[in-house]
Amino acid sequence: MSGQLARQMWHQIEPVHATVYFSPQAFEEAAKLGYDVESRWPSYFAWRAAPLGAAGPRLVTAISYSFSPAMISGFVPAIWATATPQQVLDARLRAVDHTLRAMFDGTDQLKEAAELAIRAAESADLTHRPLAAANLDLPWPDEPHLALWQAYTVLREHRGDGHLTALRAAGLDGCEALVSFAAVGAAPVANFAGRGWSDEEWEAARERLAGRGLVDADGTATPAGQALRDQVERLTDELAAGPWQALGEAGAARLAELNRPLLGAVFESGLLPMTSTLGIGTVRVPE
Repeated sequence: MSGQLARQMWHQIEPVHATVYFSPQAFEEAAKLGYDVESRWPSYFAWRAAPLGAAGPRLVTAISYSFSPAMISGFVPAIWATATPQQVLDARLRAVDHTLRAMFDGTDQLKEAAELAIRAAESADLTHRPLAAANLDLPWPDEPHLALWQAYTVLREHRGDGHLTALRAAGLDGCEALVSFAAVGAAPVANFAGRGWSDEEWEAARERLAGRGLVDADGTATPAGQALRDQVERLTDELAAGPWQALGEAGAARLAELNRPLLGAVFESGLLPMTSTLGIGTVRVPE
């Protein structure tokens, strides 16, 4: 049950967190810092990695995992020559502020939600969770909607850090993780092109998975491949369960209730892509 609760709450918090990677307000802030916003990737890597400080390409690759190392090295460490991590963090909060206020007029009503989310975030076990720990080291903003977003960020990075552990336990490298995810129908193969892997690297990963009996010749998951992805999702949920167990089912239900108007506003805004590579709403919940 704890794993199911963790997945249910991920569906609540992930879309709210992800607005910073797609909103025009965030791109405006990124442009003011000097980033090229013709592509979303310079600001994406800056927003995501800034809590770690001026992280180098190996560290950013380690925490990103499914992105091509060659792609990451094209942006990192150059992003820190454009703006310092502290400048990025300050701009990130401004971006979130402008984004959430533009889509939702009830930001002042989120104080209780922020308190619950902070309680969950501060209970998280941070062992082997560098992105969650780095975000939790940041001071809590005073404004409820910003504190809520930051707590959601800690919680989603806590889950994400654990997801990498689950992928490694399944013996999937960064490219194989995407190929196997596409194989179970999480998203079309074309949607993963932004992760920077070449056609040759994708095909080599598919061949390695085929050699393990995990995909068919056309790249579709075999029963063994589906079972392995179910195992990954199950372990991810289990590793993400701690903060929600600490908050309790009643606390999580109350947070979901308070979050519902904001979540609805996020979906109604149309900011998020219709087909996400995150797998929300597409990956079956393992039994």
